[in-house]
Amino acid sequence: MKIQGLFVALVFCAPMVPAQEETLDLNNLITAGKEWAQDNLDDRVLGALGNVDEAKVGEFLNVFQKELAGDRVLDLAALRTKATLFLPLLESHPQTQPYAKWLKTRMDYFTAAETLKQRSAAVTPAKPTTPSTKPTKPTKPVTPSLPVANPSAEAQRQVWREQLAKRPAPVEAQPMVPRLKTVFNAEKTPSQLVWLAEVESSFNPSARSPSGATGLFQMMPATAQRLGLSLRPQDERVNPEKSAHAAARYLNYLHGKFKNWPLALAAYNAGEGNVQKLLTKHNAKTFDGIATHLPAETQMYVPKIDATLQKREGVSLAQLRAPRA
Repeated sequence: MKIQGLFVALVFCAPMVPAQEETLDLNNLITAGKEWAQDNLDDRVLGALGNVDEAKVGEFLNVFQKELAGDRVLDLAALRTKATLFLPLLESHPQTQPYAKWLKTRMDYFTAAETLKQRSAAVTPAKPTTPSTKPTKPTKPVTPSLPVANPSAEAQRQVWREQLAKRPAPVEAQPMVPRLKTVFNAEKTPSQLVWLAEVESSFNPSARSPSGATGLFQMMPATAQRLGLSLRPQDERVNPEKSAHAAARYLNYLHGKFKNWPLALAAYNAGEGNVQKLLTKHNAKTFDGIATHLPAETQMYVPKIDATLQKREGVSLAQLRAPRA
């Protein structure tokens, strides 16, 4: 097996271990490989991998994509160790660097999930045990405990504010933000929302997700085409100005449909149909009213944007104006 293929196999098959552990048991790392799961993967992932063990990389990225699309925020904490080991491999090959940019931008989701998990455990008291003098009764089957509820939107906002408090803006933001703000102003979209590109791609136009979302604003192919962007012969999603025009128009449309920015951004990430179904199902009108029922990434995505705007622009989502007519 090629060295890089062996590395992927070791990383993918590694058992989940606490992030503070610095060593891994190699005997446990070397396990039988799994068939690659093709669902939800962009076909171009495989073509870009070159000499890398395609099946292992494909399955690994698929696992991450599915966990982010799941509904258990605290479960994301378990992915941090694997992601930390896997990221250098993607970064070391030019063909896979776009996927590395996507993964690197989402690394702090795992850190935030770990913090939320620790705080959830701290506020969940253990059941007290008291000695009993009664005769011992036959042991009943243990009922599996229910999973811990997702943290509230406010709890997540607090964690993101803490996590971003001392984080400088990405280096790429300095030349990019003025250009993007010009575009958003032209589209009559609040210019502060250009920082969506930090959350989506760390201002790297070449970032690509395993499912095919691409560019500063991580647009899916169908959405991009609906908004007037071409995918061939050149993918206009990697053009900063053109993708910014499309993203601004889409944000304006979503705000018009949901009437506030938190719901509009939830729809940008999870899909407008999914957000509308949850609003109807739970008889809700706000993001906080459906937050814990959204996909895990979306639950964290909207509070992260809120904290990012407060850090970079001194304004919250609730304070943003509506798009100008």
